[in-house]
Amino acid sequence: MERVSKENYYLDIAQTVAERATCLRRKFGAIIVKNDVIVATGYNGAPRGRKNCSDLKFCQREKMGIPRGERYELCRSIHAEQNAIIAAPREQMIGATLYMACVTPEKGELVAGCNSCMMCKRTIINAGIETVVVRDTKTEYRVIQVSDWIENDDSLSGEFGY
Repeated sequence: MERVSKENYYLDIAQTVAERATCLRRKFGAIIVKNDVIVATGYNGAPRGRKNCSDLKFCQREKMGIPRGERYELCRSIHAEQNAIIAAPREQMIGATLYMACVTPEKGELVAGCNSCMMCKRTIINAGIETVVVRDTKTEYRVIQVSDWIENDDSLSGEFGY
C-alpha cells in the first residue's frame, strides 16, 4: 500500500475543513502549515455572530445575479484563506504554505481550477505565506509561489480569482 503524499495529506485536511463552510455557491477550506505543523485552519462563512447564507437559505450575490469573482463586498462570507490567516500568529505564517480545496455545496464534489481572489492574494502576500497549494482532483494539485503574485500584479490587469 502506497503512502499518501504530504501535499495530498494536507489537501485532504483542507477538503475536510471545507465541509464546515456555509456558502451556498462554493465551500472552501484552507490550512496553513509551517515545518510540518498545522498552524491554522479556515473555511468561508459569515463573521462570528452573523447569520450565514446557509442559515438564511439564500445568497445575496446569487439573488442579484452577480457572477463568481465579482462584487465580493456584497458577500456575507469571510473567505477560507482570510479566516485561516486571522487565526494564525504572524511569525508562524512567514514562509508557510497554505493548502486550499473547494467543493460544491450540493454534492461535495471537488471544483478544479480555483484560485484565491484578489483580496485573498493581497492578504496572503501580507501574511508572509510563501506557497499556496490548490487541489484540482483527489490526487492533482497546483503549487503557486506567492512571489509570482507579487511580480505579476493582477490587480493592474483586471483578472479575477475564485
